[in-house]
Amino acid sequence: MGKPTGFLEYARENADKRPVNERLRDYRELELPVVDERLRPQGARCMDCGIPFCNTGCPLGNLIPEWNDQVYRGRMPEAVALLHRTNNFPEITGRVCPAPCEAACVLGIDQDPVSIKLIEKSIADHAFARGHVSPEPPHSRTGKKVAVIGSGPAGLAAAQELNRAGHSVVVFERADRIGGLLTYGIPDFKLEKRWVHARVEQLRAEGVEFRTGMDVGGSLDAQELVASHDAVCVAIGSRKPRDLTVPGRELAGVHFAMDFLEQQNRRVAGDVVPEERAITATGRDVVVIGGGDTGSDCIGTSHRQGAKSVTSLEILPRPPDERHPSTPWPAWPLVLRTSTSHEEGGSREWSVSTERLSGEGGRVKALHAVRVESRGGRFERVEGSEFELPADLVLLALGFVHPEQSGLVEALGLALDRRGNLQTDASLMTSCPGVFAAGDCQRGQSLVVWAIADGRRAARSIDKFLMGKTELE
Repeated sequence: MGKPTGFLEYARENADKRPVNERLRDYRELELPVVDERLRPQGARCMDCGIPFCNTGCPLGNLIPEWNDQVYRGRMPEAVALLHRTNNFPEITGRVCPAPCEAACVLGIDQDPVSIKLIEKSIADHAFARGHVSPEPPHSRTGKKVAVIGSGPAGLAAAQELNRAGHSVVVFERADRIGGLLTYGIPDFKLEKRWVHARVEQLRAEGVEFRTGMDVGGSLDAQELVASHDAVCVAIGSRKPRDLTVPGRELAGVHFAMDFLEQQNRRVAGDVVPEERAITATGRDVVVIGGGDTGSDCIGTSHRQGAKSVTSLEILPRPPDERHPSTPWPAWPLVLRTSTSHEEGGSREWSVSTERLSGEGGRVKALHAVRVESRGGRFERVEGSEFELPADLVLLALGFVHPEQSGLVEALGLALDRRGNLQTDASLMTSCPGVFAAGDCQRGQSLVVWAIADGRRAARSIDKFLMGKTELE
């Protein structure tokens, strides 16, 4: 490494954020950019640790020590090239990934880990600002046609890799915009959609064709699509939400989190949401059930919409402030995580189970809950701990159970595993020959970085399936 003693000389820095009272007035990204001169010492903190566990912590196998070194030396074009060798969309993962690479950083054993996520985002932003991101069309075409169904991170990564291998790629998207949950699931204050648009335009310039409003297995015959292409990559995500089965679930004002988030993303994009379908937190007592990233996104969105109060409920006990012995380095740590949305206000309740919802005139007005304790892997109610919360908007952020199984999956007769995900072999081929699957639809709900990794892996398998060999990395 260029600065062997850097980890002893420099402290970890994080990106500055816009003040809470300012950022709650809009949906722009809340993190401020970091200038290159502030970034170089952060790259210098990367140790010559012998075995870079950050590589294995990252599903993409990003060349983290290598591009950290280039950042320290001020060689940003070289850092950009190294970053893009393994990651198609680093400006996106640098914003929304929880950074398992940092959890595996050797320096993190007894100090603050290297600011890998910050460096990754900054390299990518530098690349766009300096014109170092440009189309890379293939030198020749193979004559093979590949359909990619779904335009989330897995589908886009697969499409870009397959196109660069010389195949003619068409991406079919059911929604009216490209991007999947990048576009309609993640709020703009975490990921401004200009980054998604920029990558879509890059892929388009490279020769990838996009078709929106295409419901494969619905309005578009799935069997015909498979027959008219040499291979198909299914990347439809895991969109079947986990529901809450309690009395009062049917009341108006109880919604799945993703319906709430999609509507706001559409508003930010300039769409008009009909008033009779609008889900808004303005002036309401909001209760978010579920303490993950989606729940956090609901909290931040509710604050910006002007909620009267926001309460987050989680059935699990409060995690410890420091890494728990049950998750030693380099494993992903069990530790309390406070998101930027949590910083903006509201209350968080742990070890809480919702027992019922009550309302007036068919609309929810209160949530009735009880404290629970985990015993032998089961949650048992604590007698006498019942309490009630005012709630005229309840958002269910309980995760997703599996991909939607009607339509495409049924039309092609794709086999499912015991969890209801698409069953694939080692090459990610489904039970239908020539049809592969990538991302959450075969893995289960996971991270954007895993979706990109799966998309790249599926592209390699499809390329080998079509050509007998592959040079894709």
